[in-house]
Amino acid sequence: MITYEWRGEFGNAEVNGLHAEGFGGRVRDDDWWGQVNAHSLGWVCARQREQLVGFVNVAWDGGVHAFVLDTLAAKKVQRQGVGTELIRTVTEHARANGCEWLHVDFEEHLRGFYIDSCGFRPTQAGLIRLG
Repeated sequence: MITYEWRGEFGNAEVNGLHAEGFGGRVRDDDWWGQVNAHSLGWVCARQREQLVGFVNVAWDGGVHAFVLDTLAAKKVQRQGVGTELIRTVTEHARANGCEWLHVDFEEHLRGFYIDSCGFRPTQAGLIRLG
């Protein structure tokens, strides 16, 4: 059984490990706890027993726009609805907090997940790579 918690507690090492698994690369030593508490509307932690198996961060503009960042599901639970439930939980809480728009950017290979599974609609957007 997997549980989902809005603004749930987590350790930085847990998210750093999950982030490295999800996006590739080395395990970093980022201060996720400090970052999300300072800059985010909220986040969702998915746990299987005690282990963090999913995470998503929700940044916002302080008004009506929220932004999905860093949607992560551990490989062992992918394609089991974890990511979809993370986004469903985010949507519910962003709406409850007065947000009117939920934005997400994604690479083309994730289109089916965000558009078909999570209900986002395609829009035109712009992007400048800064680094």
